[in-house]
Amino acid sequence: MKAYLALISTAAIALSACSQEPAKPAADTAPAAASATASAPAAEASAAAASEAAPAAAVDEACSTVVSSDDAMKFDTADINISKACKTFTITLKHVGKMPKAAMGHNIVITKTEDVDAVDKEGAAAGVDNDFVKADDPRIVAHTKLIGGGEETSITIDTSKFAAGNKYEFFCSFPGHIAMMRGNVNLVD
Repeated sequence: MKAYLALISTAAIALSACSQEPAKPAADTAPAAASATASAPAAEASAAAASEAAPAAAVDEACSTVVSSDDAMKFDTADINISKACKTFTITLKHVGKMPKAAMGHNIVITKTEDVDAVDKEGAAAGVDNDFVKADDPRIVAHTKLIGGGEETSITIDTSKFAAGNKYEFFCSFPGHIAMMRGNVNLVD
């Protein structure tokens, strides 16, 4: 019986690690564990599912990031690290400032390092209605929409768009922001 309780406790801990809700105290899991011991096959199935879910959750977490921006024209990171194991990668941009997008809008544009300056210049000419991104620019790997204070947006990138041996950067294409809002996109193992 002790082995089953330990197995149930381990499964509950593994599942709570995948949850975004705080884990419940161990006292709350004891009645559930006691009733689960009556059905040993069910407990073993739960443990197996938990052990399979843990690596999947780790891959999902490794395949996304959140980048915050503010009214001081800063991203909270200088690097976005994308695991080569990810087939897709999601970037969520949060604008934690208060100013509207027409005055202090931010986006994330990803290009090869060699294309950054030209893409930024042509994006400025595209205007705010086009998120300061030239339409259908083949040099752009991905970009978010332009957002203002209190807003957020996300993009999911097919990682096969990143070629080995190339260097990539992300930046904000709102005119003038690139001087302070620029970083590296790194493909990591």
